[in-house]
Amino acid sequence: MRGLSIGQVGKKAELAASAIRYYERAGLLPKPMRVSGQRRYDPEILGRLEMIRIARISGFTVAETKTFLTGFPAGTKPSARWQALAARKLVEIEAVIQTARRMKASLETRFRCDCHEIADCERAIAAKRCR
Repeated sequence: MRGLSIGQVGKKAELAASAIRYYERAGLLPKPMRVSGQRRYDPEILGRLEMIRIARISGFTVAETKTFLTGFPAGTKPSARWQALAARKLVEIEAVIQTARRMKASLETRFRCDCHEIADCERAIAAKRCR
């Protein structure tokens, strides 16, 4: 048979066959040819799957990954596509980092009081004597 089976692609790409089928349904992969009803992939699909992996570990959603792969005008260079999407993603990541810093500071500094009961803390917080 011509082409790689879904099992062969999965093994080479270290992905479950279900993930490959999901990427097909999501529009990240082109529909493969079929031989006797079985999917058959060109070996170049491995490069596409690696691009998807890079996008996903970089924090891109499936929708953003699809935009990267297919959502730009023909002729748009991959680097221009990546930079456009990365600029937006970096803003999101910075917001997550700031939120995480606030959470960390709160976890490290809150409730260092000598209150014996929650009600004591509630009164102290209401009176602004406890943080």
